[in-house]
Amino acid sequence: MAIFFESALPTLYAFPATISVGILAPIIEEFGKAYPLFFRHGETKKSIMNLGLLVGLGFGIVELLEYVLILQYPIIVRIPGLLFHMASTSIVGYGIANKKSAAFYMIAVILHMTNNLAALINPFQFLSIVIVLLTLYISFYLYQETPEKLIPY
Repeated sequence: MAIFFESALPTLYAFPATISVGILAPIIEEFGKAYPLFFRHGETKKSIMNLGLLVGLGFGIVELLEYVLILQYPIIVRIPGLLFHMASTSIVGYGIANKKSAAFYMIAVILHMTNNLAALINPFQFLSIVIVLLTLYISFYLYQETPEKLIPY
């Protein structure tokens, strides 16, 4: 997905990187990562956040491998992206578990857009690390506030 947005989409459709990577990718990626979380039954609110974290981990690993193996990025540069995807998907999971999926999806998308746009400006910029840390903090805070309560259907 990342390679498509960074390489193919701007070339195929004449989209500038700002639109494809900075705007379209976060909208599509956050929805795609969270989509499986809507199809669960008998889960607790905390387990939905855990599932979101795991889905984000899987997505982050695939993206890390794309950047490292195909685009030749150093692995250490992509570790924050891996952590970001875990945290942002757990934030959406929190929204799904609390029947506020649209609001928390938008929070994750805005964080993702801000992070991608900061990375486009300067790949090793301080702002991107701050956004990743903020996303991790929000995820951790929401996790601490989430009870082990079954989700009513």
